[in-house]
Amino acid sequence: MPVLNTFLVAVNDVFWTYFLIPLLVLLALYFTVRSGVVQVRLFPEMFRVLRGSPGLAPDGHKEISSFQAFAISAASRVGTGNIVGVATAIMLGGPGAVFWMWVMSCVLGAAAFVESTLAQLYKVRTATGFRGGPAYYIRFGLENRWMSVLFAVTITVTFSLVFNSVQANSIAGAVSTSAGALGITGGWILNAVVGLLLVGLTGSVIFGGVRRIATVAQSLVPLMAILYILIGVAVVILNIGELPRVIGDIFAGAFGVREFVAGGVGTAILQGMRRGMFSNEAGLGSAPNAGATASVSHPAKQGLVQALGVYFDTWLVCSVTAFIVLVSRPEYGEAGGVEVTQQALEGSLGGWSVHALTVILFLLAYTSVLGNYYYGESNLEFLDSDPRHMAYFRYAVLAAVFVGCVAPLTLVWNLADIAMGVMATVNLLALAPLSAVAFRLLADYSRQLRNGLDPQFTLSKMPDLRNVRCWGEPGGALPEDVDRSEGSAPADPADSLAEHDDRPGEGPEGPDRRDD
Repeated sequence: MPVLNTFLVAVNDVFWTYFLIPLLVLLALYFTVRSGVVQVRLFPEMFRVLRGSPGLAPDGHKEISSFQAFAISAASRVGTGNIVGVATAIMLGGPGAVFWMWVMSCVLGAAAFVESTLAQLYKVRTATGFRGGPAYYIRFGLENRWMSVLFAVTITVTFSLVFNSVQANSIAGAVSTSAGALGITGGWILNAVVGLLLVGLTGSVIFGGVRRIATVAQSLVPLMAILYILIGVAVVILNIGELPRVIGDIFAGAFGVREFVAGGVGTAILQGMRRGMFSNEAGLGSAPNAGATASVSHPAKQGLVQALGVYFDTWLVCSVTAFIVLVSRPEYGEAGGVEVTQQALEGSLGGWSVHALTVILFLLAYTSVLGNYYYGESNLEFLDSDPRHMAYFRYAVLAAVFVGCVAPLTLVWNLADIAMGVMATVNLLALAPLSAVAFRLLADYSRQLRNGLDPQFTLSKMPDLRNVRCWGEPGGALPEDVDRSEGSAPADPADSLAEHDDRPGEGPEGPDRRDD
């Protein structure tokens, strides 16, 4: 087993370092230039569209708002990686890794805009709102079935099952550390109790559907962010004299001559870019699944909101971890994780901060479990919309959460890295040709902004676009285009993909088969 694990680590390092990261950086730079640096140019607009009001779904209840969709994606991307991953990047790459993490997030904002704008354009209507994501824009935009199926299967297994096990493992580990500080040694029994509690909390939300997930996410995401930022601010205030040194170390580590000669700059760049990409997930194809759920008047609106999510994750939450760790003057060169952050907090704020971080880690990991679950739900409905199979999937997620609390997951985590790399590659290969559509939508959006309008989009503006399921009217679906698989069985559950081969009435065999 150790030999297999070492082999997987080596494969991951080669694949991510020499293929995936360069591919993502090159595409993100192209998107940045081609969009006129949209992630900076329209930064104030991101906050304006975040306040938009949703419409009504076919079942009569409100659809998912732009902020709720933002919260779902933030729930998934803002997880233990913001604490564990950032600390590890600093330990391996030095303070300079933080600078390159910031740079990576700025560049990746353009990729986040493109993928979420496309997810909005090619989303489908359900009885309770919308769903979509890379599987949908690959299937409808590229008209490529096998790539869409590969993506849907990979993200479902990787995020909803494997990553949720890892998040649960982080919760159990944090609780054990906190219990140990109190003199409690529960061992596997404590982990099992934590697992059962987490299963109960998760089940109470995921069986309520996307609306309940969105409601919980929009409540917990701001709470956990505020708590963590307050702790970070307290550390900075108590160590205000160290702030100039910390900032100096970050920039010196990124560009310093000594680091360059020693090869440290290369390590800092690699660790900062890799951890930044892992953290904010821009370009990997996960966040668009949440972005597609939003009820907005123009696809580019949610593209801007999801770009803001990249900044929220990296410039805000990850930066708090970086300052907490760097203030403590850590010894670099050894891989660290949550213990590094816990020790840094304890040194600045005292023993109580270890338990406070446990609470924050629980919120981070729990909301990530919910967000990761929804990514799987959306893609499973793309593959197979039978409600009975969705119930089995939910039980499988709960089992994965429990196993994560009681079992070591190093091998599983490394396998998941490879699976996520495959998923990201498929998404990036789809974004490259489809980005032209996103830029057309951006041009239409910018033109309306210049005319003082609140941008609206209908398919009549771009009638040449094929297989667009919605946007027959502002924020709405085309006639007879509601997929009622969420909440009731579709007319033909044996072939969910076949339902969406063509727009209604345009297929070779006449109108699509539907139950509405």
